[in-house]
Amino acid sequence: MDTIKSIWIFFQNEILGMNWLNQIIKKLLESFGLDTSSRVGNSIQFFIYDTMKIMVLLGILVFLISYIQSYFPPERTKRIF
Repeated sequence: MDTIKSIWIFFQNEILGMNWLNQIIKKLLESFGLDTSSRVGNSIQFFIYDTMKIMVLLGILVFLISYIQSYFPPERTKRIF
């Protein structure tokens, strides 16, 4: 049971939460000399992280919707309704 819980926590943090992306952005900003523990640095880090996360999630959503719609051609849906 502990194994399943640890796998779920990993999936939740690293895949869904994109913790890896947050760490990459943090290291990138620190390499530019920005202190990410300050209010301004933390705000910039959050803005970049959140913007990229939203774009990735929207891209996945558009891909999935397009993939699902490819199974329902317009001629087939017009006959149903």
